[in-house]
Amino acid sequence: MKIQERTGAGAGRSAAPVQPSVGDRLPSPPRERKPALAALAVLLILLGALGATMLVLRAGDRVEVVKVTAPIPAGGSINKSNSTSVMVADDPGIHYVKWEQFDTIKTYKAVSAIPAGSVVVGEMFAKESKLPAGKASVGVALKEGQYPSDIKSGDSVAAYRVGTRSTGSSDASDNDSSSSSSSNALIAEARVEIVTKDGDSTVSTGSKSLTLLVDEADAAALASAASAGEVAIVRVPGK
Repeated sequence: MKIQERTGAGAGRSAAPVQPSVGDRLPSPPRERKPALAALAVLLILLGALGATMLVLRAGDRVEVVKVTAPIPAGGSINKSNSTSVMVADDPGIHYVKWEQFDTIKTYKAVSAIPAGSVVVGEMFAKESKLPAGKASVGVALKEGQYPSDIKSGDSVAAYRVGTRSTGSSDASDNDSSSSSSSNALIAEARVEIVTKDGDSTVSTGSKSLTLLVDEADAAALASAASAGEVAIVRVPGK
């Protein structure tokens, strides 16, 4: 009898629902995959790598071009003393003057003043000199002592009439008056375009020929005084 009771009791317990253990967890739902976002991320990575590669390749693609080392005035030309060569990154959108084109570009004239340190591009030069409106270029031949010893292209200068003409019958007062009138300023301000040293390689005469950019209204008076050798040049502050 006791055996039957225990058996019945055990059968009753087995019929009760089994409770889950404390450590068990319910399974989580599967994550939703987004293939479009994954593809976009891969595409952005590829584009970034391609851009970096292009920058490296462009940085290595360099050309030798002309650079100005001294100011070149409007109408002036480039030469070995006012230029050098530099390496820059090639850019089809910029019309660099390559160093191999130097012999060609030195025959051209600057359209406007070019400051030192500028990398030369084709738009800076023209085959024929283009003077600014109302301006004229006047050549002046000077002897030593009629110009500053360190005069150079781009300087601002004033031009004066110098020297006295022999009058013979004049008295001292007349001579003083003549000297005063002959020393009047011809040009208050002009720009030196070109400086050319005269004389050969063995004999230095100390003479220079200057090309000055002046107001058109003053060109005749300056040319007349220059032809008579009565011009002196003085450097003045530029505007």
